[in-house]
Amino acid sequence: MKIIEYKSKTVAIIHKQEKWKEGLDFITPNETFIQAGTWFYNEGKSLRSHRHKLYERKVLQTQEVVVVMEGSMRINFYDDANDIFQKEIVSKGDFCVILDVGHGYEILSENTKIIEVKNGPFLSVELDKELI
Repeated sequence: MKIIEYKSKTVAIIHKQEKWKEGLDFITPNETFIQAGTWFYNEGKSLRSHRHKLYERKVLQTQEVVVVMEGSMRINFYDDANDIFQKEIVSKGDFCVILDVGHGYEILSENTKIIEVKNGPFLSVELDKELI
């Protein structure tokens, strides 16, 4: 796991394919608006069936997870002046949790496939994004 920090604050977390821990491993802190973790179990493991209760939460910001299924991409992280302060490459099996930082993506391989997950509800591009 690689922690991306800006002004002493965790702004993104990258999980690399080769760094899995056995069992359930949440990599995000409990207080983030989106939660991300990994499962690593052997055949025969059963997880208890459940459903999630309705519970009102206050969400102030969109956070996202990008999972590289095939190929690779570069993630550019931007500071408050909209300058790139860090670049990271993620490849097949890696994922990145974007918590609170400007970001952009550059696809590096042909036929790159990415899954993107965000917390909702979606309101509009105008309300959600500040373009850099």
